[in-house]
Amino acid sequence: MITASDFRNGVTIEKDGNVYEIIEFQHVKPGKGAAFVRTKLKDIINGGVTETTFRPTEKFPQVRIDRKDYQYLYKDGDMWTFMDTESYEQISLGEDVCGNDMKFVKENDMIKVDSYNGNVFAIEPPMFVELEITETEPGFKGNTATGATKPATVETGAQVAVPLFCNIGDKIKIDTRTGEYLSRA
Repeated sequence: MITASDFRNGVTIEKDGNVYEIIEFQHVKPGKGAAFVRTKLKDIINGGVTETTFRPTEKFPQVRIDRKDYQYLYKDGDMWTFMDTESYEQISLGEDVCGNDMKFVKENDMIKVDSYNGNVFAIEPPMFVELEITETEPGFKGNTATGATKPATVETGAQVAVPLFCNIGDKIKIDTRTGEYLSRA
């Protein structure tokens, strides 16, 4: 059990039968009345965010989320197949779990699979990936003082805005959380 006064960012709790991760918390001590804890909670199953206040003495069961490394093997239709590198057990996950997270992940890359009580609810791709540009307009000199960009397609099929000097065949580093170009690799 964890009390509301012990809340920290990243802690997962169970409340009303749902599992929430604490995104933000703030201990508030008003001039009048009792202190309280203001929080932003993210439902780990459906991703919804709610703002809630708690009395500091309220207790909640703390939840353990399992995060395990898996290797991405292949995509078959709308299912992605992953392998546990320790037990060689394979699992297939659908669009509801993988969603948009797989657009920068290529075969044989390592990801983390998040589960609660054996039920997989999300995947975590690597924060940064290096991918090759497969399609873009030719670069040209000049007009670069404004930080201009152009669209490019990388080897996984995802679209990224890249600087004008990037060409087909260049390897670039991408932040998978935002989908932004970081640098040439």
